Amino acid sequence: MDKRQEIIELCKELRLPSIRRMVNDESNFKKPDEAFEVLLQVLHQEHSDRLIRSKQNRIRTANFPQKKLLEELVESSLPDQARQKLPYLKTLKFIEEGQNVIFTGSPGTGKSHISIALGIEACLAGYKVFFATVPSLINQLKEYKSERTLRSFELKFERYDLVIIDELGYISFDKEGAELLFTHLSLRAGRKSTIITSNLPFLKWQEIFHDPVLTAALTDRLTHKSHVINMNGPSFRMKET
Repeated sequence: MDKRQEIIELCKELRLPSIRRMVNDESNFKKPDEAFEVLLQVLHQEHSDRLIRSKQNRIRTANFPQKKLLEELVESSLPDQARQKLPYLKTLKFIEEGQNVIFTGSPGTGKSHISIALGIEACLAGYKVFFATVPSLINQLKEYKSERTLRSFELKFERYDLVIIDELGYISFDKEGAELLFTHLSLRAGRKSTIITSNLPFLKWQEIFHDPVLTAALTDRLTHKSHVINMNGPSFRMKET
């Protein structure tokens, strides 16, 4: 590809129609070769800067509570199943396949760290990610419902490439909260990826949903096409203490 054509392709990607029209007619430049050389450098820099800004924007709008990276994990200290599954999860193929990932197990074993780190990797790879703890998500849903903007949020929620729901099981919620959470997670079932972390095994989810039928339905939908990873083990935080 010559410089002129490369500039035209970059202008299309960067949405710069005026420059593209100028470049289409070389008579607009006294010395086209020199002008194209400079212009190409400028456009490559703009393209690079936009890529960096878009990655930063995706990470910011995902609303992660803190920055956790995969390289910060002490993999040798992770529970066995997490250690075995991590190489696959790092590829992010589970997002392409619309598969769920469910981390269940005792506190302090790396569930939130892995989830946030995978979310950041997904943002860097160009995926749109949403992060929330269960209590904060339910509060948001109730507010949207009272303000009659719930449908607008639903449309956004089901389009995220990856949704991360943290801390399921730490706090129980009322019937309205259970139904709202069930409805929104069901929107994504079988189509888009959701990561869930929970300190409770599935058999105890009924304790927080207070409805055996709803609990069974939600468990069935979430575990379909999913990776369920046992995270029971000694607490990292307790070791550090």
